[in-house]
Amino acid sequence: MSGQQRLRLGYGTNGLTDLRLDDALGLLAELGYDGVGLTLDHMHLDPVAPGLAARTAHVARRLDALGLTATIETGARYVLDPRRKHGPSLLDAEPEGREARTRLLRTAVEVAADLGAHAVHCFSGITPPGTDRDTAWQRLHEALTPVLDAADAAGVPLAVEPEPGHLLATLADFHHLRTSLGSPAPLGLTLDIGHCQCLEPEPPAECVRAAGPWLRHVQIEDMRRGVHEHLPFGDGEIDFPPVLEALAATGYQGLTVVELPRHSHAGPELARTSIEFLRTMAATPKGATAA
Repeated sequence: MSGQQRLRLGYGTNGLTDLRLDDALGLLAELGYDGVGLTLDHMHLDPVAPGLAARTAHVARRLDALGLTATIETGARYVLDPRRKHGPSLLDAEPEGREARTRLLRTAVEVAADLGAHAVHCFSGITPPGTDRDTAWQRLHEALTPVLDAADAAGVPLAVEPEPGHLLATLADFHHLRTSLGSPAPLGLTLDIGHCQCLEPEPPAECVRAAGPWLRHVQIEDMRRGVHEHLPFGDGEIDFPPVLEALAATGYQGLTVVELPRHSHAGPELARTSIEFLRTMAATPKGATAA
């Protein structure tokens, strides 16, 4: 990747939930990661527990001491409702539920600003049963508007992720949201490389090239076509050298974060093998086959 932007690699704390946050950050620094995808959750910088400002200040000092940067991720499964996975969402039938998710995202923006994080990640959520698409999109617009206002004021991009099965599931859906909101400056894209393999019509490297102008956060893992399952590198179907070449060519300067949220039991070992794999793939010449 001579002459191109060096990829800055991170690992998601949602794949290190069996470790204390201080220990997880120390591990990533020792392994040579540039940063961390920090999911705000009950075990890692709980966004709804008392004393958030003081706890955030501690994490900021820890990141600085270790030379790590961060992205704030908001995909915690049960942080708002202990009985509903990812609930309530921005599309919730109840206004109070949508407001709760909006508050969480605004809190995430505040935490990101305090940590000097380069983006806040979020997603739309699944359309509730009995809700038509027009209504769902209207709810998304209304729920995201105050978050975008907060992001604009804080100078932190909001990076929406197309998520299989959600209202906003594809790159085309992201552009629908962007244009319908009038292309607000704080609104950017989280591109998950595995999701591109799973359901986008174009290969992942083409998705990267097409998404380049809007990239604010990148997640990466292996995946198979048509199966939304985050896999360790080498267990799926993605050809990574062209993807990493395309990503470097975009000039994207944020973190590329390994996203293995169902593999926390093996998190420390997968963090090690993942960075080794990505470094090898990034050094593999375009068109060559990695050993």
